[in-house]
Amino acid sequence: MPIYEYRCPNGHTFELFQRMSDPPAEACAVCGAGPVEKLLFPVAVHFKGSGFYSTDYGRGKSKPKEAEAASNAKADDKPAKPASESTSKPPSDAA
Repeated sequence: MPIYEYRCPNGHTFELFQRMSDPPAEACAVCGAGPVEKLLFPVAVHFKGSGFYSTDYGRGKSKPKEAEAASNAKADDKPAKPASESTSKPPSDAA
């Protein structure tokens, strides 16, 4: 059974443990004033399990970790330049 939260015109808030088929509260449980309004809160639902994929939820445009690791591995596979092809020159003894 769900718990419903209500607010009265005097600013009191209270909770009632009710069935879904029960009628809503008509008077404040604190001061007896009425009518009261039912407060609604948005509920986030996240399904987990083998039948649901992480791509089913909009998380943004970030790369998956596996794709980043694969791109880093490709960059590491490039051979380094041999020492004979180096563009730096040795210092000269012109002193």
